[in-house]
Amino acid sequence: MLTDEQIKDAADRLYEAERARVQMPALTLSYPDMDMDDAYRVQKCWVDRKVAEGASVYGYKIGLTSRAMQMAVNIDTPDYGILLDDMVFANNGTIAANDFTDPRIETEFAFVLKKPLAGDDVTIEQVIDATDYVVPALELIAARSYRVDPDSGYTRKVFDTIADNAANAGIILGDTHIDPRQVDLRWAGAMLYLNGQIEETGLAAGVMDHPAHGIRWVCKRFAPWGIGLEPGQLILSGSFTRPVIVTPGDHIRADYGEFGEININFS
Repeated sequence: MLTDEQIKDAADRLYEAERARVQMPALTLSYPDMDMDDAYRVQKCWVDRKVAEGASVYGYKIGLTSRAMQMAVNIDTPDYGILLDDMVFANNGTIAANDFTDPRIETEFAFVLKKPLAGDDVTIEQVIDATDYVVPALELIAARSYRVDPDSGYTRKVFDTIADNAANAGIILGDTHIDPRQVDLRWAGAMLYLNGQIEETGLAAGVMDHPAHGIRWVCKRFAPWGIGLEPGQLILSGSFTRPVIVTPGDHIRADYGEFGEININFS
């Protein structure tokens, strides 16, 4: 277990990497004994600093819930991160790509809750009952640490990703509110276009067979600490496509069929 001083040092490194917009070596190179609890402590320390500076918690993201994403980053277990209100970008807007380190886009569905959810035995039926609506969403990820270290070839571990707030940097929400009681979300999906060329396609079933299972997973993960999900919070359920790299001048269009489109330009 890392000391409190080491936790703060790790969080400070991530904070500075984001501020300077320069990727850093994986934390596990410096702290090879870092475990999952340490990684979430680093994440909390970093997020607490941002909240102290004025940000507020908007919800949570669940990552690495599909085989597509696990294979893309060579990590085989889900993780979660915290969404802050300053991470929300408007549909049909513009994002400065150079404000982020290694920016990439993923297709997801987000659940907005109307009832609290907590416990290690939450069912998919309870998730759907607690959901106000589901909305198409893109996640902007921007890893603050190298996926593969350019000097040593070291590949970052899941603990590095967790400490890095699950690489979360932003979310772009669609305009269509979906009633999960009226739609089989497993068959909902998207086609992701980069500059007019299709790059990725996928169905939400790729997320643990149903995206609501991602919400169940995070409830179970929170349960030992007596933490639950609250009404009004937005939860990203996980990507069902591989991440697509974006650079200045790129245009992303995500076509969710009957559930509309999300468009975003990168300057």
